[in-house]
Amino acid sequence: MSTLFHSVRLDADKCQGCTNCVKRCPTQAIRVRNKKAYIISDRCIDCGECIRLCPHHAKYAVNESFNELINYKYRIALPAPALYGQFNNLENVDYVLTGLRKMGFDKVVEVSKGAEIISSATRTMMETGELKKPVISTACPAVVRLIRTRFPNLIPNLLPLCAPVDVAASIARKQAKEETGFEDSDIGVFFISPCPAKRTAVRSPLCHETEIDGAFAIKDLYPVLVQTMDRIKPDELEVISDSGIIGVGWASSGGEAAGLLKERYLAADGIENVIKVLEELEDEKLNDLDFIELNCCTGGCVGGVLTVENPYVAKARIQRLRRFMPVSCNSLPEDFEIDAYGWTKELTASPAMKLADNVITAMKMMSRLKQIEVSLPGLDCGVCGAPSCRALADDIVRGYAEESDCIFSRINLENSEREENWLPAPFRIKVINEDTSEENKNEAE
Repeated sequence: MSTLFHSVRLDADKCQGCTNCVKRCPTQAIRVRNKKAYIISDRCIDCGECIRLCPHHAKYAVNESFNELINYKYRIALPAPALYGQFNNLENVDYVLTGLRKMGFDKVVEVSKGAEIISSATRTMMETGELKKPVISTACPAVVRLIRTRFPNLIPNLLPLCAPVDVAASIARKQAKEETGFEDSDIGVFFISPCPAKRTAVRSPLCHETEIDGAFAIKDLYPVLVQTMDRIKPDELEVISDSGIIGVGWASSGGEAAGLLKERYLAADGIENVIKVLEELEDEKLNDLDFIELNCCTGGCVGGVLTVENPYVAKARIQRLRRFMPVSCNSLPEDFEIDAYGWTKELTASPAMKLADNVITAMKMMSRLKQIEVSLPGLDCGVCGAPSCRALADDIVRGYAEESDCIFSRINLENSEREENWLPAPFRIKVINEDTSEENKNEAE
């Protein structure tokens, strides 16, 4: 079983067993059994798609309580650039950053600052020719987990750099220690997140250590922040922003790729589109590209399930806001080394989809799986509680389900038995085997 932390949870009391989530999960991590859904932990990538789709609000994301702030003497906020798209008529991001300061944070460092540094580092690394092309962005942790689970052959294409939030956290903690003299245990660094996948990456990072102590959802912080911003007077406005068009552009789909200043790139958003791109990439149909940016949420991070605004409205606001910004405010130091921003641990494939560790056993199970799949109707209706007939066959082979769970197979069996019993006696005599004893034949007559 998986030891990873998951921020996406299920409230069984609210679940009605409707299978909406089952059909749309990108890793087939959800099943419905006994009229209730359950999440297969090893397969879940915390993309939040089930939260977005559930009509009964049975799926939710767990986040830190604001009471966590009292455990630290010095509190730092790391706002995602998607936060800026949640406010109407915003022309200066310093209103948002000043509002966070007035809410009780001692320091505010933009994640977009880290995004500009990662953009610069990516350009530098791609110029060396050491990266396998097309390079796949690792900014979306749900995409990284999706590749690790469903497309492990593409792991070598992943960009081995930390996410912008981790770079921003490292910078913020270092500055805070220099300015205050506090120890690490006295400094709390909190990310203001647009999606559960990023919150999961904070609690359970895959490829590197993190300087972040917790994460708050944008939607939880938004009501208080709006009221605080409304009370800010012009003379109270602090100059905090330290990022430009490139960094803030990461909030929406295509922003990261555009920041590389290259033409041969592809940007896709929405989980279904992401899967299609990865399938084509696995089939070597996109080898003419240099860079691929993928976001599981529609529109990019502005479409995260922990935001409050329509993703298309938020994206339009971000585009208007960028008109008043410089191109970039951050770049790599001259003595740049990959170790400063690179992965510290190797990313390995997830064993969640493996049938067995032993190759021979796995092959036998696969053979049986295919036989069962052929015997099923192939409708992928989801009535059995699995997302597809192949998924049900997989569950049967693993011992988690039975063939009778397929309602169509059960109906066909019942109809077959009913038709056989319905046949008149003269017709039933014809199906008696030739080797039937004389006594049995007489009884039949």
